[in-house]
Amino acid sequence: MLDPTTRALRLLLLLQTRRHWSGHELSDELGMTPRTVRRDVERLRVLGYEITSTPGTDGGYQLKPSKRLPPLLLDDDEAVSIAVGLRMATVTLGEKTTLSALVKLEQMLAPHLRRRVAALQNYANPTVRSGGPVEAEVVAELALACRDHMLVRFHYVSAQDVQSTRHVEPHTLMADGTRWYLICWDIDRANWRTFRLDRLTKLSRTGVRFTPRPLPTDDLTEWITASDTTSSYRYEAVIHLEWPLTELQQRLGGWVSRATANDAGGTDWPIGSNHLPDLLYALAWIPAGVAWTITADEEIREFLHRFGARLAVSAPNNENTVKTEPRRGQSSACLETNI
Repeated sequence: MLDPTTRALRLLLLLQTRRHWSGHELSDELGMTPRTVRRDVERLRVLGYEITSTPGTDGGYQLKPSKRLPPLLLDDDEAVSIAVGLRMATVTLGEKTTLSALVKLEQMLAPHLRRRVAALQNYANPTVRSGGPVEAEVVAELALACRDHMLVRFHYVSAQDVQSTRHVEPHTLMADGTRWYLICWDIDRANWRTFRLDRLTKLSRTGVRFTPRPLPTDDLTEWITASDTTSSYRYEAVIHLEWPLTELQQRLGGWVSRATANDAGGTDWPIGSNHLPDLLYALAWIPAGVAWTITADEEIREFLHRFGARLAVSAPNNENTVKTEPRRGQSSACLETNI
């Protein structure tokens, strides 16, 4: 027979893992009578945990937010995950707050768990990508909605600055470098969608629950990478460099994370932007002496021609040449340049 303290702690662990438990579910899970469950709930209330109870067949128990933060119970995996998350903190909690929380947590970890945290932090490196800040409250609210299978609404601004209101079934949150993504079923569009959290505002949970759908793929990381490409930009192009992929990566790092090696031994580097002048940033970083061509549509090609002409006038050089012709085996027009 378990002592009252052990029973109460087991009960607290269960209440923390789910939004709502019926009395019968808790009795079956803990192997206790409903009367014992009620007594242990009262013990937790005395310790400061706000647990609401509702009578009836649909009634049960729910752990509610408290005015003060009571002690939390974490298993080993949860504690390690939180510590790693604090070390890599990608949400805007503030450095001082993050370090304070990390110190409090790690001083309570057993030595073998601290070694796991250090190993994960040192050898599990997420892709570094640019992205706007994400409020911790947004991440937390969406995480709860995913856990509770609760429909949410929010306003979203696409890469093309198109605003819309979305009504979705949230499934999973994923972090990729400094970006957070929500993977969900878009009810209005009847399809799976991926949304960047830094473009999401006016989030609200509806209180309506749903039955989770099976994901269309097991590899969510690959899905995130495929969904966040230059095709989301208004202007897109591909730079073809006569330069090995490994050398390009060493030179430009995470900025060329989506570049791939081509059959000629060079590199194909997709670029994109919502503003034409921004495309010039990528071109300006190509080292001198590296030959390259660019596959782009007519509007981009005309812009680059005009800009090239302006450069030729401002800094004339007889060796500069600009010409257009298609690459072999490609239908898109190319701009070939030695500028």
